[in-house]
Amino acid sequence: MSAASVEQPFHEEEPVTLTTIADEIMERHPGYRVEIIGGHLLVTPSPDAPHARALTGLMIPFIAAGLHGGETETLQNVGLWLPTGAEDYAIPDLVVVDADIDDHLVENNAYDPACFRLVLEVTSGNWKDDLKTKVAAYAEAKVPVYVVVDRRHQRLHVLTEPVGSGYENHRPHAPGELVTLPDSIGAKVTLDVEEILKAGQARTGD
Repeated sequence: MSAASVEQPFHEEEPVTLTTIADEIMERHPGYRVEIIGGHLLVTPSPDAPHARALTGLMIPFIAAGLHGGETETLQNVGLWLPTGAEDYAIPDLVVVDADIDDHLVENNAYDPACFRLVLEVTSGNWKDDLKTKVAAYAEAKVPVYVVVDRRHQRLHVLTEPVGSGYENHRPHAPGELVTLPDSIGAKVTLDVEEILKAGQARTGD
């Protein structure tokens, strides 16, 4: 993770919250993603093209399975309110949520975790956050399915059955495997690990 430097622009008598600092970082560094997890700021630079390409490719099987429209929606970059701290929230790369999510806004553009059937992250330079920090946060929020596209180690992780600050089941999958996600997300979705990981790699010329 690359942390943006933050100068103190506030008067001493004004209370400075983490949310205020997060807003200041995003204002000064457009495109950066700022999350608050466990009372700590996580700052991620703008994603590269392979990251975006992997996300676009991932949306296709979810939408094809009927998970966008009707009872559910497949969306990118939706804030998820976390129970891990008074100001905590995360912004997953991809989510499958209940269609009535608009009715469950908590604050700061973050929504009640009960609306989330699946969250998915595609790793960037802050891959440790996706594989450790966010595992605990999403488990405590009781998100039933967490998927990580680990571009660094070329694995796709599927975590299910949240218990406390972890998941009962955590299975890494390698290229060549086909992974069928739990029916609890609302439809049968099968992911081709090799295809997803390849999309997340930079394209090189001949």
